[in-house]
Amino acid sequence: MTFAKSLLTAALFCTSALAAKPSLEFNDVFDFKYAQGRVLSEDGRFVALSAQPYRGDSTGQLYNLSTQKLIASVERGTKAQLNRAANWAAFTQVPSLLTSETTDKKARKELKRALVLVNTQTGEQRTFEAVKDYQLSDDGRWLAYRQDVEASKSDKAESKGDAAIPADKKDKAYPLVIVDLTSDQQHKFEQVGRYALSPAEYGVLMSTQSEDGTDNQIQYFDLSQAQLSVLIDEPGVTLSTIAWHPYSSLVAFTQGNYVNSDTRRRDYQIRLWDAKVDRFTDVAQAQGWYSAKSATLSWSEQGERLYFENRPRLAPKPVEKKYQDQPSLTDLDTIMAQSGLKVWHNNDAQIKPREINTWEKTNRDRDYQAVYHLGSERVAQLSDETARDLTLNREARFLLASNDQPYLHQIMYKGFYADYYAVQVATGARSFIVKEAPNRPTLSPTGQHAAYFLNDQLWLKDLHAQKETAVSQAVRDALFADDRHDYPEPNPGYGFAGWQRDGSTLYAYSKFDIWAFDSQTAQAKRLTKGKETQTQYRVIKLDKDFVGFDADDQVYLSAHNLANKQTHIARLNLATGKLTTLTSGEAKYSLLEKAKQADTLLFTRQSYHEFPDLWQTDSAFSQRNRITNLNPQLSTFAWGQKPELVQYQGYNGEPLQGVLIKPANYKPGKKVPVIFYFYRYMSQRMYDFPHMVLNHRPNLPMFTSNGYAIFLPDIRFEIGYPGRSSTQTLVNAAQKLIDLGVADPDKIGLQGHSWAGYQSAFAVTQTDMFKAVVSGAPVSNMTSAYSGIRLKSGLARQFQYETGQSRIGKTLTEAPELYIENSPVFYADKVNTPILLMFGDKDGAVPWQEGIQYYLALRRHNKDAIFLQYEGEPHHLKQFPNQVDYSVRMKEYFDHYLMGKPAASWIKSGIPYRKEPEN
Repeated sequence: MTFAKSLLTAALFCTSALAAKPSLEFNDVFDFKYAQGRVLSEDGRFVALSAQPYRGDSTGQLYNLSTQKLIASVERGTKAQLNRAANWAAFTQVPSLLTSETTDKKARKELKRALVLVNTQTGEQRTFEAVKDYQLSDDGRWLAYRQDVEASKSDKAESKGDAAIPADKKDKAYPLVIVDLTSDQQHKFEQVGRYALSPAEYGVLMSTQSEDGTDNQIQYFDLSQAQLSVLIDEPGVTLSTIAWHPYSSLVAFTQGNYVNSDTRRRDYQIRLWDAKVDRFTDVAQAQGWYSAKSATLSWSEQGERLYFENRPRLAPKPVEKKYQDQPSLTDLDTIMAQSGLKVWHNNDAQIKPREINTWEKTNRDRDYQAVYHLGSERVAQLSDETARDLTLNREARFLLASNDQPYLHQIMYKGFYADYYAVQVATGARSFIVKEAPNRPTLSPTGQHAAYFLNDQLWLKDLHAQKETAVSQAVRDALFADDRHDYPEPNPGYGFAGWQRDGSTLYAYSKFDIWAFDSQTAQAKRLTKGKETQTQYRVIKLDKDFVGFDADDQVYLSAHNLANKQTHIARLNLATGKLTTLTSGEAKYSLLEKAKQADTLLFTRQSYHEFPDLWQTDSAFSQRNRITNLNPQLSTFAWGQKPELVQYQGYNGEPLQGVLIKPANYKPGKKVPVIFYFYRYMSQRMYDFPHMVLNHRPNLPMFTSNGYAIFLPDIRFEIGYPGRSSTQTLVNAAQKLIDLGVADPDKIGLQGHSWAGYQSAFAVTQTDMFKAVVSGAPVSNMTSAYSGIRLKSGLARQFQYETGQSRIGKTLTEAPELYIENSPVFYADKVNTPILLMFGDKDGAVPWQEGIQYYLALRRHNKDAIFLQYEGEPHHLKQFPNQVDYSVRMKEYFDHYLMGKPAASWIKSGIPYRKEPEN
């Protein structure tokens, strides 16, 4: 479909008579599809994806971008892949939803997946059943895959008793099949653990596991000779990671041995093997360092550097005290070793739950980054215990590293801070950038300069001279500190666009524009004219390994207008300064991807009435064609009116905006029920297509299709008084809708979750303007929540109040009155509005007892309150039945209190607990 024709279709959708169209129902939501796992071929000829409905079986899709045609559909196809030559598209075919849902949980894990290959030239499909995993060669000739079948008993060697060297429990071995896709000739190998097919036509490196481990081998299968060679024959030998060089016959791998059953302390040697000359090279580690099983390997794009992970050698594993003889039964040390004790000490760097969380997720198997330079055969250590975290860009000469260890104690009340360093890839040499920074710096490609935002200024630092300059100080007509940051903490900046590749220029953002700062003179130059039109220009980076701009680059920009909320795509010529707007119209445009070796780009366009289908164009946007049409049923529903911007005032008189979406078939002058859905700033969503799922949020078209208006207001908060300022803003916005003649003053409801759940729970203690409220996961008592724990992360909640979202700005002991004043539970007796509370009882962000406290307080004062407890659910509902259940009940609740429909039985009398005993 052409671009102009699609615009016409969207316009007709908005303006045509909708009276005959049916209203959206919950079952209709199940059918809406989204593109998952999109891949674009390097030559720009094909795009593959999985069209995944909210409820149902996905369909793998392959499109020819030259013809804009769908050339293949794969039933239940997921995880699309295209090989480099783009002659094959691969899809993982999963069991049907019906099969999964009718299979018990244990047996479900045993359901098999298939591999479907699609010939991109003919559309022919080839299916390989019971595939565990697979790899395709770059040229598309070779396929290697493991069959998801257990070895037969006849294939299993007899155990050698005490000589056995068992593999790690999760290291399963399966038959490996190598297929020549040009001739269908196959080669099969039993009991293969790790394997890797070379990108070019060399071969397959693999590890094989015998049943008892005594006959393990590392083998190589030469594709051209169809010949198998044993490279290493050693009891217990294994591979963990394999990485073929992108262009040569060299392969890197980590070699270990199961004879050491301690996986944390098992040493994996990093080795290189050249398949052409049959030569091994071992990468030497620094004294006291080794690579573990979890270590990764990856090559730079041209293969001149091999990046790997390592760690300092660990102390021996402590010996566990266990009952093993008669004296041990009464030995105090042995008895106490069996206790379930955890000691929380004030001098601990982290509180115990956070310490446990970071240990289990990161620190137990923490690896650091190193690099092996192929030409010089030298290793450079890039990160270590004093610069623990490193952002890896395999094409950069200098990398940004950080260390947050000195500031772990203050996370609980102040937030996240770190020291930052520049690390030279060639040598591992390190330069200091900034100490105790709350915001991440940016590092020049040459490593000579860095920039960061601190104390409301943009700082440029010469790392060689260790001299810093506040480069934004001389710019008088731009804002570099975020003026919408209403938190009790230092203002962040608007961020950085990057650097010129030679390090001569820093590109940074003000509120609206992109600025160029000369790294030698600190002179500033504005590159865009966004301030004049309230358009916010930001660079779109399409290269994940982006290092820097060339002086004559054409840079794509996102252009978001803060006044009308439209988002367009523009292009800036860095050499001439010419800015070209490439799209137009009442929509939100997003540039997604560029083909690596072709002038082919993918983008989406969306609005409330237009689904963000994939579009194809060239670099000039001269020819635009729609590729997908995933939801043609959209036009058949009475969806809602075109969104409108409404101006109103915040708590302090500040002008704010909100998005009003009137119901389908709305007649001017009619007063209708309105549901506020909010959080903080929401008006930027004016041209977002609504997310067609059911979860903790209201499905917007479900309401606008069924007689409701939806309002998405912007909220700005007063530090120290978040509840009061939010409530006043909501009241102002509601009164504006009443004054406009849209909102029925007796039919306005609130729906919010988490921070918005708190706001809605608080608002009804202060005003009776809202006639029904649905509040998900709200904090109700700040005095108890202040010293609670975010169970998912293990963090103390104090930082949220002192410096974060809850915006009190003081400790509980400094200002107990603010914590009480902002807590709904202390004003439960003032509530006159029906309220529906919802929590998952495994909430890892807000203690679900906060919901219980509020419910009990409301119950004590005989208020109209219902509490929905979803068992086993976290902060946001994850289980499909619960998502549907909550969405249905939310609408039933609003239907009763705002539409006047008869109350559902659970609203009138609840649901009694009547669990039957198991047979």
